[in-house]
Amino acid sequence: MQNKNRQFVLARHPDGMPKESDWSLVETPIAEPGEGEILVRTLWLSVDPYMRGRIAPSKSYAKGVEIGEVMQGGGVGEVVRSRNPAFKQGDIVESMAFGWQEHVVLKPAGTRKVDPRHGPIRYALGVLGMPGLTAYFALLEVGRPRPGETVVVSAASGAVGQVVGQIAKLAGCRAVAVAGEDDKLAWCRAELGYDAGVNHKTAGDLGAAISAACPNGVDVYFDNTAGPITDAVMGLLNLRARIIQCGRVAVSNKPGPDIGLRFHGHYIVTRCRVEGFLVFDYVNRYDEGLRALGRWVKEGKLRYREDIIDGFEHMPKALIRILKGENFGKQLVKVSDEPRG
Repeated sequence: MQNKNRQFVLARHPDGMPKESDWSLVETPIAEPGEGEILVRTLWLSVDPYMRGRIAPSKSYAKGVEIGEVMQGGGVGEVVRSRNPAFKQGDIVESMAFGWQEHVVLKPAGTRKVDPRHGPIRYALGVLGMPGLTAYFALLEVGRPRPGETVVVSAASGAVGQVVGQIAKLAGCRAVAVAGEDDKLAWCRAELGYDAGVNHKTAGDLGAAISAACPNGVDVYFDNTAGPITDAVMGLLNLRARIIQCGRVAVSNKPGPDIGLRFHGHYIVTRCRVEGFLVFDYVNRYDEGLRALGRWVKEGKLRYREDIIDGFEHMPKALIRILKGENFGKQLVKVSDEPRG
């Protein structure tokens, strides 16, 4: 192993849509693990919409990336050196603390072993990882869908949305997908079981299009985007509807505050509940969620699509792709080959 570790560090806080030049690719020596730590070779890196908020100068629910710091992000990798008896060389692990780098020293807290027998190890970054757990807990604990209700999902073909729709169907609901491409919507219906779909880019009158797809109104709205899609859904809420605010990718690149319609009166009329969601609030129940998700995958009840880019040097490009809605499925970057056997 060469003693070089390539890393992407933040060069500047983006103004609007990020550019590849907002990061710098640097080389540093590979660090040695301290007592209780492990050195891991990165195999796969996750690319997720939340990363846009981490490179904004404004405060958020988690500490952002400072200029000159390694870009944050989760990954899966192989243990190459261990100073912790709970991990051995060759173990496959997942953590949100990888960052955009080819080698990382990890502490045991927040690092979990990945069992290859449960499926491809990269699934630990998708359906059997943070996106899958987000869909599971957000829909079932916050949305609380009941049989026969209508569940609308924005960014329905994305890493989280594709799982949400399938869990909604398992719960006996009518699932309506909102996405920005006809091929994504066709896939949502044919492969995931969504009952209807709306293309928010071509619909024209978006409210009318979603209304036509939801003849009985909307009982649960899983909001991955905020912005115009949310504005369109709000007027269709049923009494006691539940809104899960999971993401805001549609407005994350806009400078200044997001000024939209005001729905306070509608909240009163419908007595709806709006709740923001962070999967980290459920960390003590991850095992429960992973057992359920793993069982559904094994039984063929959950299908999952990935969008894979090969090459560590493409990390910035991969993030920009998802912020523009160009990915189809969970966005991953393959950093290095998986170990054989």
